[in-house]
Amino acid sequence: MWPQKTAQRAIIVAGCLGMIYLQLTTSPATVQFARALGANGLHIGILGALPTAMLFMQFVSGVLANRIKYRRRLWLTVGIIQRLVMLPAALGPTLWPDMPAGFWIWTLVGLTAINYGMADFCHPLWMSWMGDYLPKQGLGRFWGRRHLWMHWSAAAAIGLAALYISGHPDGIKPTFAAFGVIAAICGVVDLLIFLKVDEPPVRPAPSPRLRDILAAPFQQREFRRFIGFSCFWHFAAMTGAPFISLFLLEYVGMDLFHVMLLWATSWIGGALTASRMGWLADKFGHRPLLVLSIAFKFTLMAALLFVPANPTLAFWLLMPIFMLDALLNAGITIAQHGFLLSYSPSENRAMYIAAGTAIAGMVGGATSIGSGFALRSLAAWDFSFLAVGVSHFHVLFSVSVVLRLLAAVLVLRVEEPEAAPTGEVVTHLWHAAQRRILRLTHATWRVDAAAKSPRLLAGETVLPRRPRTRKVPWREIVKADDPSHESRTTV
Repeated sequence: MWPQKTAQRAIIVAGCLGMIYLQLTTSPATVQFARALGANGLHIGILGALPTAMLFMQFVSGVLANRIKYRRRLWLTVGIIQRLVMLPAALGPTLWPDMPAGFWIWTLVGLTAINYGMADFCHPLWMSWMGDYLPKQGLGRFWGRRHLWMHWSAAAAIGLAALYISGHPDGIKPTFAAFGVIAAICGVVDLLIFLKVDEPPVRPAPSPRLRDILAAPFQQREFRRFIGFSCFWHFAAMTGAPFISLFLLEYVGMDLFHVMLLWATSWIGGALTASRMGWLADKFGHRPLLVLSIAFKFTLMAALLFVPANPTLAFWLLMPIFMLDALLNAGITIAQHGFLLSYSPSENRAMYIAAGTAIAGMVGGATSIGSGFALRSLAAWDFSFLAVGVSHFHVLFSVSVVLRLLAAVLVLRVEEPEAAPTGEVVTHLWHAAQRRILRLTHATWRVDAAAKSPRLLAGETVLPRRPRTRKVPWREIVKADDPSHESRTTV
């Protein structure tokens, strides 16, 4: 087995490959592929709901995890099947074009459901494995580095996929088939990497009764509040999020290349800040990071309300907004992962993780299906208000904006005793921004020698400069073997 440092790097590489698989199978190309098969708003709503609707499989995984000693074999078996299950839907319309389009639409929906069900079954097994294996110290920074490279991988995958689509105008069906094959290869290699990662044995729940296993996460006050907020957040987010790509394709009139390029550039926003967010989670706690990220999550939905039906203008207006949204998504994910692993005990950890994500996911799945029905029902309600076109998409996005603003208030109910106040984090970020601006202006002033007066230049040449002395307790730091960020920075 690999040593800890090597294994952590391998886990990051595996995450990048898994992100490539995810992007190629769930990108806007999937929505366009479904539309080419004849899918309507209901089908798109169901596809958007499946990632969260199948989260109940995490409870099945959480119960089963308490009855096995090691997770690796079960996780690998189910995971490899999951990475290959989408191939029939991707290759079928190209290999057998005479089959009815409706057959392939529901094949895509059915296999997508199986895909997400297996993925959700594997998630608590993997998270509990990582919770037992990874050291608690520096956990936020590790998740930050992992998400940094995963975001770059997602941007590269979507960007290259968009270029491939633009260079192959022979239709989305053969293109999606190629995406499916590449995604399956990357997904299987992602899982095989973990054959060399050590796995601690499972520590089962103290009570083997099913009722006690299921009820344990809800007996902890912090987890109850976290689950309650997560349910409302998924309700608010899934009211409009599944229909963003469809809105850009149908209402704005943007082509698939620019939609995928827009999502590709959005991942850059998360990649630029994920590492810093992991450090903030370690230093100040997960709650303030979650509060600050949720507070601005309404911006994308609000921007979509005012974006014009002009593909070129909309692309350039939405690019920075999408980058900001990906940045906020990275903060939410890092905060949630850190909270789940930090406050779930080793015993019955898989069930704690399942409860922290599955219930909220099922709420979001039901919301997405209901929003799909509403979108289809409101299709004929398009009208103009003050010379501005209002469509059925705008109705859903308006509701989502209101719900997201309410979520920014409800997130304050999440508790984390060891976390710093959110205001302290805001103050830290403000002072850090001020220091960067001062460094930039000072560096510019020093470099721009031509702008200095001759008298000032002569004075700088004649006057001696006294170096500042700073006593650093090297011996004490080395003796204490302090691994904190401040000590390592000082050294």
